[in-house]
Amino acid sequence: MLPQKMDADTVKELRNILRKVNITYPRVIIDFNQETVEMEETGDCSVDDLLQSAGVLSPERIKELKDEVGRMREDWDR
Repeated sequence: MLPQKMDADTVKELRNILRKVNITYPRVIIDFNQETVEMEETGDCSVDDLLQSAGVLSPERIKELKDEVGRMREDWDR
């Protein structure tokens, strides 16, 4: 595969489109021939998915919790 750099506006638009179909993974591969999206799991995406699926948390609170989980993971790695 050949990586292609995109501008910030294009990235934002693509994220919005994918979010509308409940794809929130930070890394995806779109195959237009097969009409599929392959999602790559990372450690952070499971936290995002859990927080978003709750549906009762504000975006600010989700960010706070995500940051807190990130700090905890850093502490565990020490």
